[in-house]
Amino acid sequence: MSPHKKIEYAIFDMDGLMIDSERVYTDVTNDILAPYGAEMTWEIKSGLMGKPERAAAAHLLSFFPNIPLTIDDYLSQRNAAQDTHWPHVQLLPGVPRLVAHLAAHNVPLAIATGSTRRNFALKTAHLQHVFGHFGANVVCGGDEGVGRSKPFPDVFLAAARLLGRAVGSGDVDGEEGGDGVGEAEREERGRGLVFEDAIPGVVAGKRAGMSVVWVPDENLLGVGSSQLTEKPDQVLRSLEAFVPEEWGLPPFDDVPVSQQSGKEE
Repeated sequence: MSPHKKIEYAIFDMDGLMIDSERVYTDVTNDILAPYGAEMTWEIKSGLMGKPERAAAAHLLSFFPNIPLTIDDYLSQRNAAQDTHWPHVQLLPGVPRLVAHLAAHNVPLAIATGSTRRNFALKTAHLQHVFGHFGANVVCGGDEGVGRSKPFPDVFLAAARLLGRAVGSGDVDGEEGGDGVGEAEREERGRGLVFEDAIPGVVAGKRAGMSVVWVPDENLLGVGSSQLTEKPDQVLRSLEAFVPEEWGLPPFDDVPVSQQSGKEE
């Protein structure tokens, strides 16, 4: 038997999970702060991850009240610098193999990201051998009708609805409308698997009633675990370590039979 709940569809975060964008965010931000003798630590960064850009900027600048930068000033500098990096950002380990495998086995796939639609296009245009598998099943920050950002479950529920899943709306914990989530909707949510690297995304996935695989940066493990108000179902150092059959999915096609659930060749 699979050690985890059998799943039928998967929803991916993007930044820091599929692409190495967190390195860009860190380098660009520290370049902006450097003239003021300031630096963004991982303790600060852990509170930014998964937030919409203005909320994240406000959180960052709150640590440096003596720096004469408004939110708009900071975002203007940050966005201009980041735009030069996005066409060259690289995929993280394990992503091409996993996405191609799930797509080949007709597992419905979607993306739920806090990135704006514009930035999503900049980050993925050169990576269509992977992102092309998702088609139009993409929910971006600021999309009309999506609702609240992570850690609320809205983005993952919107992504599931794009896949034709009758998941309804609201938090399964009974907060923010969760009392209206029917049993059939709970069961449908439970068939979904979320892949996330950020703490707000983990919380959002669990509040959506889905299983969550957390793939955090090793720096986040050291400073951010105490911020988790919901427990992920699995923690991996890389998507390379994901084992599909643990979730009731077909094993990777390039894995020898002898390594598939202990079967003999």
